[in-house]
Amino acid sequence: MKSKKKRDALAELEKELLLNPERLKEKKKKKRRKIAAMVLLETAVLVVMVCMIVQIVRAVGKNSLLGKAQTAPELTPVIASQPLSEEEEEKWQQGWVKYKEKIYAYNEDIMTFLVMGIDKNSDVKEVEEGTNGGQADALFLAVMNPHSKSISVIGINRNTMTDIDIYNEEGAYVNTVKAQIAVQHGFGNGMEESCEYQKKAVQKLFYNLPIHGYAAVNMSAIPAVNDAVGGVDVTVLEDLTKIDKSLKQGEEVHLEGQNAFWYVKYRDTGIFGSADMRLERQKQYLTAFINAAKGAVKDNLSVAIGLYQEIAAQMVTDISLDEVSYLTPILVDYGFESDSFRMVEGESVMGEEFEEFWMDEEALYELIIDVFYEEVTAG
Repeated sequence: MKSKKKRDALAELEKELLLNPERLKEKKKKKRRKIAAMVLLETAVLVVMVCMIVQIVRAVGKNSLLGKAQTAPELTPVIASQPLSEEEEEKWQQGWVKYKEKIYAYNEDIMTFLVMGIDKNSDVKEVEEGTNGGQADALFLAVMNPHSKSISVIGINRNTMTDIDIYNEEGAYVNTVKAQIAVQHGFGNGMEESCEYQKKAVQKLFYNLPIHGYAAVNMSAIPAVNDAVGGVDVTVLEDLTKIDKSLKQGEEVHLEGQNAFWYVKYRDTGIFGSADMRLERQKQYLTAFINAAKGAVKDNLSVAIGLYQEIAAQMVTDISLDEVSYLTPILVDYGFESDSFRMVEGESVMGEEFEEFWMDEEALYELIIDVFYEEVTAG
């Protein structure tokens, strides 16, 4: 039966082709247009679905980040507050601070991230409890301010003397002592536990500053991170030819691969103040890197996600891919200037065994107000 119907349909098609070829051509055109319309419709639906998924992922990432930290720093108890006028007392709100006759409120829309460079040249791995987690030789706070659409970076000297929590080989808390902040990461398991210890130390240093996420990256990842943005241009600040012949002081160099690794990581521990000099190089490098990264991401938003996945084996982070997807397109439109990189001021001295950096408390206080707070205007 089916075979007969097929033969009849074929005969009818041949008949129409002979008697009315123009009509047959028109039918074929309509059929092609209908197929094309269906393809376009399906493509449009697919694009809409992808856009919706991207927006959902970004929304999840945004909510996740904002939910990680909601309180303001605790500045008031640290430095004696100035007396308030009657009018100020009537309008006073929790979290405000008065400093040098001005009132400031914490910018709750700011997002702050702790970036740690760990002195390990391998993939991350869990270690036994003790002091083998690796020291945080590089510590930076990256601050995103949506009100000014700007990025600020605060560099923390690895020798900064602060409260460090000591844990024994069973992971039990033992004591709190004054020591270089970089050693805090060494306690714990070298993974999330060590990162949480380091995050806590930095938060205490900054008067319990909210931190929305962290990334601890082993130094061995520097070449991949550097090359992902096409390399970084610098004028070499100090002579490093003993470790890399291309790193001659005063030379303009396009850092690639191992060049970037040595420029960011190396210091001569036999020279007093070598950590300070390296921090200056890291400041210079990160300033150039951020602008190079912004350009690379602007050309291709997938660069950030690709880099995240590439260095995953050398990184411990609590920042998810959802959160990266939310942050990446925003960062493209945020400004970052050379003066956006701030350093915690203080003095380096030689301790009994190691160098020590003692912060200027008032300078730190003013830095926190300047970066994280906004003046409360009258009205």
